[in-house]
Amino acid sequence: MNNSTNHYIYPAILFIGILSVSTASILIRFAQEDAPSLTIAALRLLFASIALAPFTWKYHRSDLKALTRHELALGFLSGIFLAIHFACWISSLEYTSVASSVVFVCTGPIWIALLSPLILKEKLSKSAFLGLGLTLIGAVLIATSGVCIWDRGISCPLLSDAFHGRAMLGNFLALAGAWAVSGYLMIGRRLLVKVLIIPYVFFVYSVAALVLIIVMFAAGESPFGYLPKTYIWLLLLALLPQLVGHSIYNWSLRFFPATIVAVTTLGEPVGSSILAYFILGEKPGFIIFIGGVIILIGIYFAIRAAGKNKNLTPRE
Repeated sequence: MNNSTNHYIYPAILFIGILSVSTASILIRFAQEDAPSLTIAALRLLFASIALAPFTWKYHRSDLKALTRHELALGFLSGIFLAIHFACWISSLEYTSVASSVVFVCTGPIWIALLSPLILKEKLSKSAFLGLGLTLIGAVLIATSGVCIWDRGISCPLLSDAFHGRAMLGNFLALAGAWAVSGYLMIGRRLLVKVLIIPYVFFVYSVAALVLIIVMFAAGESPFGYLPKTYIWLLLLALLPQLVGHSIYNWSLRFFPATIVAVTTLGEPVGSSILAYFILGEKPGFIIFIGGVIILIGIYFAIRAAGKNKNLTPRE
């Protein structure tokens, strides 16, 4: 596959990843009618790991055994980061508004952009920074669309308590979720240049599942006793947003800087809004529409800049 073809194929695959991850909010909403959020997160990773296990054991057993102690340690840390991300972000919704939580968890690309030059020795071009800025603006517009009032200026009364009481704890948990996903993506960027994608995601998802299961039981929750349809939603959650979506994000870390991959993850609220319109009949407001358009433009600039600078070849 030549480089000119890569410029079209790789962004298209990333787009499939965005659409797959975008199904998460819909499936979680269905599952939350019967199961608590922490259990949903734990079973999502558990089912994904179980689904990967036979294929990994049959075709990549030797690759798993070939992992060095250093690679295993980094993979284990990546799995812990992934578990922390899900646990903190989902828990944040119990203390603060969805809008505030999304604003803080969407800061992930900023932390990666700040840390990548130090940890990964990767610097972004001006066009990539433009894309990053646009996606963040779009994400904030979507997150605050339901709580901000546009009347002779803008005011956000529901966000005014962001640094008080329970809301402050919730916002800190969401921010911790952003820090965790930043570590998860940066470790993936470092390892996936030499570790194959299947054994890597199997190991990382399994570690994350184990951590979340321990936290689930510690919180007094159980994986048993839910309706059959709930387990169907959880299985779909494991197959689509986790196995397809997150695995594509991990795969793309071989070709794109971690910041660019983090930027593409902000396409999730856009995809979720589109799916919610067709599946749930939820019509996005004007601000959400504008925010979505800005995010897509930002993702385009970021991927285009990465393609020019890196030529879409694996990082060595």
